[in-house]
Amino acid sequence: MNDDFAWMDATAQADLVRKGEVTPAELVEAAIARIDKLNPQLNAVIHRLDDKAMAAAADPALPDAPFRGVPFLVKDGVCHTAGDPFHCGMQVLKDIDWHEDTDTWLAQRYRAAGFVFVGKTNLPELAASVTTEPLAYGATHNPWNLGHSPGGSSGGAAAAVAAGVVSVAHGNDMGGSIRVPSSACGLVGLKPTRARTTLGPDFGEFWGPLTHEHVLTRSVRDSAAVLDAVAGPGPGDPYIAPPPTQPFANNVGADPGRLKIGFRTMRTDGVESHPECVAAVNAAARALGELGHEVAPAALDALDTADTGFIGIYASAIARDLERWGLRIGRTLAPTDLDPMNAVIAEMGQAITGPQYLAATETAYAHARQVASWWAAGNDVLVTPTMAEPPARLGELAPDTDDLFGTLTRMGTYAMFASPFNITGQPAISLPLHWTDDGLPIGVQLVAAYGREDVLIRLASQLEQARPWADRRPPTSA
Repeated sequence: MNDDFAWMDATAQADLVRKGEVTPAELVEAAIARIDKLNPQLNAVIHRLDDKAMAAAADPALPDAPFRGVPFLVKDGVCHTAGDPFHCGMQVLKDIDWHEDTDTWLAQRYRAAGFVFVGKTNLPELAASVTTEPLAYGATHNPWNLGHSPGGSSGGAAAAVAAGVVSVAHGNDMGGSIRVPSSACGLVGLKPTRARTTLGPDFGEFWGPLTHEHVLTRSVRDSAAVLDAVAGPGPGDPYIAPPPTQPFANNVGADPGRLKIGFRTMRTDGVESHPECVAAVNAAARALGELGHEVAPAALDALDTADTGFIGIYASAIARDLERWGLRIGRTLAPTDLDPMNAVIAEMGQAITGPQYLAATETAYAHARQVASWWAAGNDVLVTPTMAEPPARLGELAPDTDDLFGTLTRMGTYAMFASPFNITGQPAISLPLHWTDDGLPIGVQLVAAYGREDVLIRLASQLEQARPWADRRPPTSA
């Protein structure tokens, strides 16, 4: 079969369907063929939905919506889909072949947008790592170098989109889990403003205030258009993001004006980032200056705060995940039911009292106010590395390493620039603006004020035109 669709973005594929030049079934059949071809090398898709996908693509009831017929992958965590496996990287759920009966509200919105679910993607156990190497399903491989990690926790999604399996895939971001794999795999990864998309009906918050859901894409316009299709609160959501003044997609290609932009490469522990990550940010800063923006090094001391509350919330969340799943499957689960890394984190979380958890959230919100004051003082965008180091080799951050506490510390280093904005809830986007000499992508992160995805989309679109990446292909690809 001649596959002309692999490197089209979702917007272009949907346009072909609207024009009658291709059918949804043809798009889905091509995506399934790419899974057949590439997944044995990548291990990105862990649950195949071939028959359901072909049936949905051929169904006259497929919504006549912005992304009608476009193949889509769903991460196997948080956002579950009706009748499908839902294992969250856990061996215990794999062993009992746990399925969910319903869609989350976000999954319903993806379907209503016209997407066809062709599979579920790999992730680390409980989405709790910056690498995708679950013991239950094995490692996902980075298509730019199969010996390297695609990042985490949305690593399966990232590997699939980067390799051309699909043009867009769902992810979620608790401490960098959309942006980190986007950086590692050379993609566009937008973490929207907190509460821009709903976590209902299962949750109002998940991992406290840290969780954000969206997609990983190859183009800025896809990220913006998908957000238009799914954004907005659900009934009873505990809080909502400020409504946009216009569709997000309208910002693609729009003039951002002259922005006041700061940049930094120093890690939050006072150590300089890897030279490749420094080079990526410095090149982005030069490009932004050439585009007419006011660009200068950023003094943002609040980012260097040692205690942000993140660890207390994170550990409590893993302990609660363990407890919740035990209640759902009808037997008590212990930390030993998790991989060794998560077992340590769960034990930490079980030792945290209710008052201590509330203290952690109070610390997080106080930290968020300190960080956000930089934007309130008149700055528009902060530019940083997405990760402080290039993509790790597989095995270096695995959940069963001999030095678990050392690995946890190094995981924190990889997420050091990303996780602060899960605490603040600000929108942040990773863009593929740099590659190492040996071909590994290095992402650059842009962060805007709360509720200002419009600023990010305009600026990201401007950089996409000035420093295009669309023609780059990894060695393992369609």
